[in-house]
Formats: sequence, C-alpha cells, structure tokens
Amino acid sequence: MALSKEMEALLREAGLPTSDLSFCPHLELLGVRESGQLLGLVGVERYKEVGLLRSLVVAETHRGQGYGAFLVSQAESLACRNGIQRLYVLTVSAADFFTRLGYQVTDRRQAPEAIRVTTEFSHLCPYSSILMSKGLLCAP
Repeated sequence: MALSKEMEALLREAGLPTSDLSFCPHLELLGVRESGQLLGLVGVERYKEVGLLRSLVVAETHRGQGYGAFLVSQAESLACRNGIQRLYVLTVSAADFFTRLGYQVTDRRQAPEAIRVTTEFSHLCPYSSILMSKGLLCAP
C-alpha cells in the first residue's frame, strides 16, 4: 500500500515509525478527515485471528476530542470483519489511553509468533514499549 505524504507527515509529527508501512502487505489504514484535512489515522495488520493495531495518531490540534477512541473503535470493527479475535498494540506513552479502551498489559513473551515477527514488534518499537492486547467481541 502506498503511504501518502499527508499520512507520513502526520505520523512523523507524532514520532511514529513509517519506514515499513509501504511494504506491509497485511496492513489496512483508516483515517478521519474534517474539511478535507487528515486529522487522524490508525492501522491494522492482519495475521489470521490476531492483529496488530498500529500507527494511531491524531493531529496535535485535535487531540482530546475523541478522535483517537473513534479510530480505535473503527479499527476494532475492521478487525472483526476480517476474522481477527485479538488485537495487540505496542505503546511507549499511551498505555492509560488503551487501558480505558479495554486493552490489558501483556507480557511480550506471550505474544503470538505472528506478532513477534512483525517489523514493528521486532525492530521498530523499543523493548521498553508496553505490549497490550484486547480480545474482541465480534458479532457472528
């Protein structure tokens, strides 16, 4: 998938990695726009019944207005539609945010192999980042 310059700029402003996004065949990105401006972005990497929530970003000028929670909700719905039963996320600074959304801290050693071998898990995120996960309650 091609990462637009607008998406890349938003991610870079937040200090999030972008180097592997264009080469990730299992990634779908969702965004939210207002008046034509990209305000937020989130991605889901699919690996059968598990997925990696990544690249969650909201423009600094629009934080605290519910866009982040909205994007996570949309990503979870996308994950359900694609048969994902559990989502994982790596974070350095947003553990409290994800906890409020039902994610729980997960021991990195307990991550499924499909998640451990992702570029995000194995190379891009520091070992000090917190792994969190959430079982999804998907309607049949």
